[in-house]
Amino acid sequence: MTQDFAIEISNVWKIFGRRAPEAIEDVRANGISKKQVLEKYNCVVGVADATMSIKPGEIFCVMGLSGSGKSTLVRHINRLLEPTAGTITVNGQDIMAMAPDALRRYRNEHIAMVFQNFALMPHRSVLDNVALPLEIRGVSKNQRMEIAERTIEMVDLTGWGNKFAHELSGGMQQRVGLARALAADPEILLMDEPFSALDPLIRRQLQGEFMGLAANMKKTTVFITHDLDEAVRIGDRIAIMRDGMVIQIGTPEEIVMNPADDYVADFVAGISRLKVVRAHAVMQPLAEFEATHGALAAQAQEFPEDAHLGDLITAAISTDHPAAITNTAGERIGAITRADLLRTVIEGTETS
Repeated sequence: MTQDFAIEISNVWKIFGRRAPEAIEDVRANGISKKQVLEKYNCVVGVADATMSIKPGEIFCVMGLSGSGKSTLVRHINRLLEPTAGTITVNGQDIMAMAPDALRRYRNEHIAMVFQNFALMPHRSVLDNVALPLEIRGVSKNQRMEIAERTIEMVDLTGWGNKFAHELSGGMQQRVGLARALAADPEILLMDEPFSALDPLIRRQLQGEFMGLAANMKKTTVFITHDLDEAVRIGDRIAIMRDGMVIQIGTPEEIVMNPADDYVADFVAGISRLKVVRAHAVMQPLAEFEATHGALAAQAQEFPEDAHLGDLITAAISTDHPAAITNTAGERIGAITRADLLRTVIEGTETS
């Protein structure tokens, strides 16, 4: 029997402060605000009633501005932080019910984390840093070195195994951090803004490399970022947070096309739709199109329903005819005119 979700977070609260139990009772009973919690109880609301379910093998991005609660939330998945309230299950295991020894063992064997600041041990070589989780697990030296060598090769660091962290660039150090996480072969990867400290060109390169690794290894990944372009590029789905609350969860296309509120709309206003929006979101259903325009030409150029907006626009440059959109069975299910494309681009343009 397959499991529907790898991670389930249900009604999780995190309130920092000595009077957190009183504060959450007041929040639940009277709906007081984050500001009122601070003023009345000298407590800070880090996460507010967050609920999300993450599928096996999915890259799930959690994004928001500084202070939105995204990094606080991810640290609950492996219980680096204890929630004030709520439940968390990972691969069917109730994380909150685990005793300390069982929790440490579960972290070591099933969950790995990649940090923004690399967190490499300066007195250890690259190989020894990568092999550390296996050493903690009690794997023999020969076996863990073999695994570490193989993992270093995966992240394009062949030949650097005997170097130390200070001899590597920032991008290379982050590759070591990723290799260390992958060497343990965890089911779950937690990545807390892993590329945000890097130069834009290196960041984009590592994003591409990570996407390739993720596609091959099919690791369930929770990826924290403050960069919507990054979230849109790599995420299967995105959760947007503000003031500790989850505002919207959806695919990049859903969030760009149908923002839940003005806050999300402001976030996505500057995002190019060309590589986000797909044909099925723009097309007119075939019956509706033909009722208005007549039969779609037999020679109309055909595109699959998941074709990107940019590809459709490129094709429309050379023809006045509407494009035919097909489903996975190759059947025509809709049509897209130049006007449809222009309307979609204009609606996605940031306005003052």
